[in-house]
Amino acid sequence: MTMVIFYAIIIILLVIIFVLLLLYISAKNNPYYVVYDEETKRALTRRVTNLKQELESEISEFDVDEWEKALEETLDEEVKNL
Repeated sequence: MTMVIFYAIIIILLVIIFVLLLLYISAKNNPYYVVYDEETKRALTRRVTNLKQELESEISEFDVDEWEKALEETLDEEVKNL
């Protein structure tokens, strides 16, 4: 009886090791998380903040009417070239 329990424990441990090995290989091939040090985090945060400010300023300066006119002119030229 003790041998059956011993073999059952061995089989369970082998299955657990196999599953953990598969998870390790999967995580190694497809890393979802990247760990950055504090200096890199701060640099990335500054860069994202600067990009956000640049985008907001460009959006405020963007003229839809002028863009539509330029698009219509481009389309007209393309149609004429056909």
